[in-house]
Amino acid sequence: MENSISYSAIEDVQLLSWENAPKYCLQLTIPGGTVLLQAANSYLRDQWFHSLQWKKKIYKYKKVLSNPSRWEVVLKEIRTLVDMALTSPLQDDSIHQAPLEIVSKLLSENNNLTTQDHESIIVAIAPLLENNHPPPDLCEFFCKHCRERPRSMVVIEVFTPVVQRILKHNMDFGKCPRLRLFTQEYILSLNELNAGMEVVKKFIHSMHGPTGQCPHPRVLPNLVAVCLAAIYSCYEEFINSRDNSPSLKEIRNGCQQQCDRKPNLPLRLLHTSPDLVSQEATLTESRLKPVIVTSNEIHVEVERNNTANQKMTAGVGNDSEPNLIDCLMVSPTCSTISIELSPQADRILGCYVEILKMLSDYDDWRPALASLLQPIPFPKEALAHEKFTKELKYVIQRFAEDPRQEVHSCLLSVRAGKDGWFQLYSPGGVACDDDGELFASMVHILMGSCYKTKKFLLSLAENKLGPCMLLALRGNQTMVEILCLMLEYNIIDNNDTQLQIISTLESTDVGKRMYEQLCERQRELKELQRKGGPTRLTLPSKSTDADLARLLSSGSFGNLENLSLAFTNVTSACAEHLIKLPSLKQLNLWSTQFGDAGLRLLSEHLTMLQVLNLCETPVTDAGLLALSSMKSLCSLNMNSTKLSADTYEDLKAKLPNLKEVDVRYTEAW
Repeated sequence: MENSISYSAIEDVQLLSWENAPKYCLQLTIPGGTVLLQAANSYLRDQWFHSLQWKKKIYKYKKVLSNPSRWEVVLKEIRTLVDMALTSPLQDDSIHQAPLEIVSKLLSENNNLTTQDHESIIVAIAPLLENNHPPPDLCEFFCKHCRERPRSMVVIEVFTPVVQRILKHNMDFGKCPRLRLFTQEYILSLNELNAGMEVVKKFIHSMHGPTGQCPHPRVLPNLVAVCLAAIYSCYEEFINSRDNSPSLKEIRNGCQQQCDRKPNLPLRLLHTSPDLVSQEATLTESRLKPVIVTSNEIHVEVERNNTANQKMTAGVGNDSEPNLIDCLMVSPTCSTISIELSPQADRILGCYVEILKMLSDYDDWRPALASLLQPIPFPKEALAHEKFTKELKYVIQRFAEDPRQEVHSCLLSVRAGKDGWFQLYSPGGVACDDDGELFASMVHILMGSCYKTKKFLLSLAENKLGPCMLLALRGNQTMVEILCLMLEYNIIDNNDTQLQIISTLESTDVGKRMYEQLCERQRELKELQRKGGPTRLTLPSKSTDADLARLLSSGSFGNLENLSLAFTNVTSACAEHLIKLPSLKQLNLWSTQFGDAGLRLLSEHLTMLQVLNLCETPVTDAGLLALSSMKSLCSLNMNSTKLSADTYEDLKAKLPNLKEVDVRYTEAW
């Protein structure tokens, strides 16, 4: 054995055994003699035997299929190869992958095969695909077949279980992008059938399953990845021409002249030069002819007017990079942008936006879908496309109608300083195509959960006060409530703006009624906060939110410093009354149903609170993290809550005066 023996040189492999001697041997027949291999036991010997047999046959098939002469013979050999892989006792991924790679290489090297040959080969290897992903080259072959023969029965009968397996088990399309491309082409081929989207809808339903909960956690992320990639491909030519199109800063501040651009690109967004803007600003006509750019893929129409040009010239000195939504919303040279895709791209876009709509209809998928779409993972060209944002509006509406906080909270931005769907579809946003109905719906659901906070109201007052007042003027009850809360929480500092809000409220019946209720609450608040009354107060056990409200409305509690609600039935709803106690320093909520929403409200208003007992309350990390703004806290009891160790460390770091802490029976203990 000084020299290695190649597998192709092995002529025969035999098992050897002796009756009187427990020796486990293999005999290899090679040119010029034999080789005897001895194993430690029968299991290892059998493993060697089947492995050598497998290698020997694989080399044979590689040689036979590398130089095909007659395709009838090739097809027969492929079927034999597949049968050998299926009947092999060896348990290894390569047993099934090796035949697929041989066939993949065969197809890539022979481009002159007929359609019938293609389908025969696909059917022959179908049994191997039931439990194995196709290799990259084979995915290319499948994609080609889907594009050229979308109505072939092979697509339905053979590709369907393959795609189903990919969607159920694939962990990362980034490592195998051709699997994603194959899945994308397969879905498009389903859309080409006579029933069109009905077939796609049945396929999506088969992936979800008949029950209310999909048993395969990877299906939704994989479907969303396929949809995002397909939608991106629709705008790819426009995206690739970005080097020749105005940047966000240029759109906001005015672009350089067209002659400074790189020539000979397939598509670019035309614009006015600063010199031309200055000339146009002196014209008395308010309407100019639109500029139209055509391409074999995309058609862009840009309408300009003098008002937009004046805004542009006023902001030329600003060097900061504009916000994406602001850029599309207040575009100085592009007040409206309409993009028309080619018929093929339009079909792809329609198909995959429709799939996103289908996904949003499943209750169990909606939280994860909202989380995946929260960062707005679409190119700016898609956001500027009226058809895309109009079709996607259905998905956003589904998020806005869902009462679960983990769903509708995804309408907001993923982090501070970045716009979210809420900004995109609000009045003035690039995607807003109504009079604010969706905006009002989003505000209503957000205010109904845990977003009745100063921060949220302050954001609306700074950015969306005009739309809020307009919708309130039209009788929208949610917006009337918003304006009343802005007055109640002293969000608006400007007296003229306050008077304008009051006038808006008094212009409708619902507004007048709610404003009168606000005035009554303000009078009660003044009476409540008037100096006097007890400094300590304990509510009887089993008291409710209504009992606390009646008690606090019975007199003055401006001196109340210590309030105990321990062992009562109060909930987070009582927080609206607690925040009106100006002198409160100690609050006992032991064994109540006070939760995260109430904690968030307390943290914004009772910043002088020093002692807080949350023992045996249903609060979680989501609410406890809000306590980091209560810098005066020196004693905090979180015994028997859902406090985590990380949140505890975060609170200790952000509360410098905290001296007494009880975290027994928590994860942080």
